[in-house]
Amino acid sequence: MFQILRDSNSSRFQVSEFILMGFPGIHSWQHWLSLPLALLYVLALIANILIVSIIYQEASLHQPMYYFLGILAIVDMGLATTIMPKILAILWFNDNNISLPECFAQMYTIHCFVAMESGIFVCMAIDRYVAICRPLRYSSIVTESFVIKATVFMTFRNFVAPISVPVLAAQRNYCSQNKIEHCLCSNLGVTSLACDDRKINSINQLFLAWTLMGSDLGLIIVSYALILRSVLRLNSAEAASKALSTCTSHLILIFFFYTVIVVMSITHSVGMKIPLIPVLLNVLHNVIPPALNPMVYALKNKELKQGLYKVLRLDVKGG
Repeated sequence: MFQILRDSNSSRFQVSEFILMGFPGIHSWQHWLSLPLALLYVLALIANILIVSIIYQEASLHQPMYYFLGILAIVDMGLATTIMPKILAILWFNDNNISLPECFAQMYTIHCFVAMESGIFVCMAIDRYVAICRPLRYSSIVTESFVIKATVFMTFRNFVAPISVPVLAAQRNYCSQNKIEHCLCSNLGVTSLACDDRKINSINQLFLAWTLMGSDLGLIIVSYALILRSVLRLNSAEAASKALSTCTSHLILIFFFYTVIVVMSITHSVGMKIPLIPVLLNVLHNVIPPALNPMVYALKNKELKQGLYKVLRLDVKGG
């Protein structure tokens, strides 16, 4: 698709490829970052494969909450794999070149997976809301059919809405500059090289951020506000503590995911003065959650820990 877009505007394209420069300001020693990034990537793959395997093999985990967790694990692996091989190729082999269609494809895929992760967080928040605030109706509301419909809707939404990002980026005229001070093809990083007006790209990026991420975060806040109100009405402190404990791991991941997005938005305005900060945050935001998510859930969830012991054939008893 992106090759067709490029060919249809061939007279406007005067560069045949982009050059990903890596981390701005530290090019001489950025290869040292490859080790921690590679370890994070390997950890993310192993941990998420384990999560999916545990949920698949353990019949006791065939529940909506764990189905969403399994989908999140798959999305996390997709997000990390979209960017990490190219980043490691840059740091290890100086393979900085990337064709325009490949760059636009990576840009699109990153937006899809990040939006999908946000959408799955919404589904998990709704799951917890029904489980805590409507416990008697949970089994009739949050069914396997609900999981399938919610997943299909989120997949459709998050793979259709971001199409405008690479399409608009492909319409820009890249006439001279082709060096991107980044490790990946971010929308604003690529379009900043355009010789013509890129205002529409910035407006579209802001619109998508508010309509997708903003609406997701709003639904999550409302869900947990209702959960908190319901928990505070419980007479038993033990029951309240137990109810909140089922949400702890979810809240940790949501806090990290959206906090980094907000910080990235703020630091983008400082990007021209300290370009390393938004680039580093962008990379870490795409690789740390895939490694962090399964560990947080495994550490906080008794059923997952027991499933892990069985998968690894460890003779461990108790919670």
